[in-house]
Amino acid sequence: MQTLYLGCLALGVIFTVVSVLVGDLIGNALHGIFDFVSFDFLNPAVLTGAVTVFGGAGILLTRYSGLEDGAVLALSLLIAAFMAVVLYLAVIKPMDKSEMSTGFSMNDLPGKIGEITVPVPAAGYGEIMVKFGAGNSLHTAASFEHQSLPAGIKVVVVEVREGVAFVSEFEERKGADM
Repeated sequence: MQTLYLGCLALGVIFTVVSVLVGDLIGNALHGIFDFVSFDFLNPAVLTGAVTVFGGAGILLTRYSGLEDGAVLALSLLIAAFMAVVLYLAVIKPMDKSEMSTGFSMNDLPGKIGEITVPVPAAGYGEIMVKFGAGNSLHTAASFEHQSLPAGIKVVVVEVREGVAFVSEFEERKGADM
């Protein structure tokens, strides 16, 4: 039985090291081949963690507890199942919800409010900063109405042409019924 536990422990450690070193390459090569499995609990990190804990618990219980092989096997399985649930609830599930993309498209710019960071001359280019999610992005800007716009004022992106955001000064309406 100790060979089984040692094998599970070694397999888990090897899988973890390989995942850290070349996990992205393997993931890109397989490209969603296991997406049909819709159980979040069958995450490779959870399964690997359970196998590793099973092996480690089995070795420790065999060496230091004095329990019979059947009891060590059952207790090792319980410990592995418990740790898999803890790993899933404490790490995998919260991380799944915390993913945020910072990607955007220039087509998303029209209608966004930004701030002039480099003054925009009446006939030329400046720069605006627009907030996307948790980050800011800088874009080349030109005046939509061919008026100079000083740094620090709020603008709204009217349209995007050839990678340039055409902006107009943003005027907040006060007291308007919405």
